Amino acid sequence: MTDPVFRALTPGDAALFDTLQDPSLVGRAAFGHRYTPVAEGGDYHPEWTWVALRGGIVVARAAWWGGPHDTAPGLLNWFDFADGEAEAGAELLRRAPFRTEYELIVPADWREVPAVRAAAEARIAAATAAGLEPLVERYRYLWTPDCPLPARPGRLLFRPEPDDAVILDVLRRVHSDTLDAHARRAIEGPGGLEAAAREELDFFHWFLSPRAWWRLAYTPDGEVAGLHVPARNPSGPCVGFIGVVPEARGHGYGYDLLVECTRFLVERGAESVAGATDRGNTPMAAAFARAGHRVTQERIHLL
Repeated sequence: MTDPVFRALTPGDAALFDTLQDPSLVGRAAFGHRYTPVAEGGDYHPEWTWVALRGGIVVARAAWWGGPHDTAPGLLNWFDFADGEAEAGAELLRRAPFRTEYELIVPADWREVPAVRAAAEARIAAATAAGLEPLVERYRYLWTPDCPLPARPGRLLFRPEPDDAVILDVLRRVHSDTLDAHARRAIEGPGGLEAAAREELDFFHWFLSPRAWWRLAYTPDGEVAGLHVPARNPSGPCVGFIGVVPEARGHGYGYDLLVECTRFLVERGAESVAGATDRGNTPMAAAFARAGHRVTQERIHLL
């Protein structure tokens, strides 16, 4: 068996990506997405896409993604390999020059379907062999017009806040005691809580939606209860962030924030609203369920 050749695609041979035969049980293809280069109106840059070829045949492929204004990829979200080519897949990730998070999209019932579970576990094992480590599993939600649109509870007051310094202070408070795995990992890094809060703020600015949409939530006595960020990402309207400050927890305010965020987007024409939370964040998962957001996928993150 010849050794594989590892390289990036070029605009002239981007069609090679689709020559790998995959049953599309997990990953983006399982949900109807296609690999389309940005030059053709798609999401992917050929130079951010790597393949492993054995005898000129694609046996593994990996596509990194970035937003419309990104100058470097921020996420690996497409990774497949042919039967018996798991090591080629792992080596492909080792050889490619990008060190980003890997997000594997799976159906909500992926553990109950043997073939789907095997496909997911094979990719996780190959990514782990390449040096990535499991970080978190997350629920992905979607509100659509056939879901109930809950009434506003009316317990909180919502106001725009134009000062990033005020937003940053609220983020510090929210992240000082958080269940979010990404935030916890950032806090454990060299920059600690400050870096985690600033990373979140940078993420808010990355969204394609107006800065003026961000809202602080206040109790009737004027105390800050939390923050919600209605947003649009490259895929459409989404719940960008929901956070309750520690001293306001225990009252179910996460639900109030989520309802306000959902209604805010719907009132501005959103025909669907995406959202997500960690599997371990049971209070937020309960809020999504109560607000009529349905689990449509799970997403497994490795870093």
